[in-house]
Amino acid sequence: MQDAVQQSGIQLPQSVDALWMTVREFLATNGLQLLINVTMAAIIFFVGRWIAKILSDLIEKALHHARMDATLGKFIRNLTYFAMLAFVAIAALSRLGVQTTSAVAAIGAAGLAVGLALQGSLSNFAAGVLLIIFKPFKVGDFVETAGAKGTVQEIQIFNTVLHSPDNVRIVIPNAQVTGSNIINYTANDKRRVDLVIGVSYGDDLSKVKQVILSVLLADSRVLRSPEPAVAVSALAESSVNLVVRPWVKSEDYWPVYFDLTEKIKVELEANGITIPFPQRDIHIRTGQQKV
Repeated sequence: MQDAVQQSGIQLPQSVDALWMTVREFLATNGLQLLINVTMAAIIFFVGRWIAKILSDLIEKALHHARMDATLGKFIRNLTYFAMLAFVAIAALSRLGVQTTSAVAAIGAAGLAVGLALQGSLSNFAAGVLLIIFKPFKVGDFVETAGAKGTVQEIQIFNTVLHSPDNVRIVIPNAQVTGSNIINYTANDKRRVDLVIGVSYGDDLSKVKQVILSVLLADSRVLRSPEPAVAVSALAESSVNLVVRPWVKSEDYWPVYFDLTEKIKVELEANGITIPFPQRDIHIRTGQQKV
């Protein structure tokens, strides 16, 4: 390099010339060792990364065979991979002669700074870990949380994704999910359908109950255990209200709810039972005459 510069007619400053001589002496003395160190560091990094990937994949497969939740398995796999990769990088730097103690301290300080800047994201991350570990719901469950209702599509590290009944995608930060009530409508295999049916004060309550029970027992989706219940709940202003409470499988809740509401009305009317509605008698006075 120095000969080429001299041939070009450019005069090197004395300090640069001295620096080049120092570099040449260093390479002549330590060049082989430096080459060996760089080669070994590269081998340590690439082989270590390959081993880290294999081990993390084996861990994920072991968790899958142990029937652990798939989301949790992927999370543990990624966490294990990056943790091992960090150790591999430190080992490679150590082979190059880098003081890894100071490097680890610098990484820690950088991590602290990033953590302070990303407090919200870290809280969502921690909440995601809790959701994955404790599993208050799983993919496919219909839940209500953070003011939203929907079917769980994904439990991500930072967000939970729901699809509402009208097929709207809802993305909720995990911290809001864990910080609010979680109502899981499909966690249990049975649900109770709650209906309120009003009949006239002049109707025979025994007959009303018999008609409603016949409708319930005619529906094969209504479970026989627990037994469906029909009982008077209130003497309202315009009607006698009865609660109708059959039990169904969770997936049958809404179809049974809608069908029973229609069928009970049709059967009550077919049996001459009146379903009243609020009425008002209006009296109009014109002078002294009452109309």
